[in-house]
Parts: sequence; C-alpha cells; structure tokens
Amino acid sequence: MRAFINWLNAVALVLGGPGLFVIAFLDSSFISLPQINDVLVVLMVTEHKARMPYYALMATLGSVAGCYTIYYLAEKGGETFLRKRLSSGRIERALDLYKRHGLLALMVPALLPPPAPFKIFVLAAGLAEVRPLAFVTAIAVARGVRYLALGVLAIYFGDAALELMRTKGAVVAFGLVGVIVLAALLWFILSRRRRRRAARAQ
Repeated sequence: MRAFINWLNAVALVLGGPGLFVIAFLDSSFISLPQINDVLVVLMVTEHKARMPYYALMATLGSVAGCYTIYYLAEKGGETFLRKRLSSGRIERALDLYKRHGLLALMVPALLPPPAPFKIFVLAAGLAEVRPLAFVTAIAVARGVRYLALGVLAIYFGDAALELMRTKGAVVAFGLVGVIVLAALLWFILSRRRRRRAARAQ
C-alpha cells in the first residue's frame, strides 16, 4: 500500500492540477489517503506560487466529485448501506449533529485536517436527506476555503504550512467557519434590504 501511495504521489506531482484532482477524488471517495492532497498542494504552491488558485480549485473539484460519489451511493442505498459500513452509534451521532447544526455539521469536518472524521458526515448526509445542491455547495465552499487557506500559508511559510495546519487546524477551521457564517448572514441581510427597496419602488 505504501508503494502504491508513493507512486500516486509521484504521478500527481508530474501531472500537477489534474493529479490533485485525481488524488482528491480518491481520498474523498473510495480510498483514504490522509493528508496526501494537503502535502501536494503545499509542494506545488511552494514551487509555483502564481498557480495557487488553480491548484486549490483542482483539489476542491476533485474532493467535491469524490464526496458526491459516496453521498449518491449512500442516498440510493439508504440506511442499509450505512449500517453495513458504520456502527449504529456513529450514524446516530452524525444525524444528531445534522439536526442541531445543519450543513455546519458537514462544513466543519470538511475544513479540518486529518485525522478528523469526515466521510461519516458525507455518508450521513444522504440519510439525512440533505439536498444535492446544498450538499455540493457546502463541500465546495468548505474545501475551497481550506485549500485556499493552505495555499496562502504555503506561499508565506512553505513546508511549515503543513505543521501549522496539523497543530492549529481546528482553530483555523472554526475561524473560517465563523467567517463563512458571518458572510452568509451579511449576504442575507443585504438581499433582504434590496428586496424591500425593490418592493417599495414598485
């Protein structure tokens, strides 16, 4: 397995952006490749800083595609699919978090670095009847912010960005979630004001 992972790592480095897409897809779907995509993003951005948005985008798209694959399988297979792969207690805890926190229960794990659990929330999203568009949007925003943040850190700190994400990843993730929530709230308030003004003008 280690030889296979090393081979994937080497191929991805040669391919660049497409390699990031493939690794992110595999890691988010059928094969667990903890932190390899993070390492690849840091290495590629450190070498080609101007391509950071492109690398972050490819890693995000691959992760969205991989997550949607297992979300789709869980949605179609239902509870039986999940019970075969996860314990009842883990499923119930994940579903309870969805009931209490909505999509934040998906976005926070998506922002956190390994070994934070993530796939269980992706699988449970299908059982919790999260709408596909909402699911894809939540994953895209969370993973996009994560890889952009990692890319920015790589530009300024190089390889040390990985250690920073490993030791302070939770703090960074919750801070980013706070920014996302505030931005969404601001957008909601501004949209509501615009609709009121448009209604008055009619």
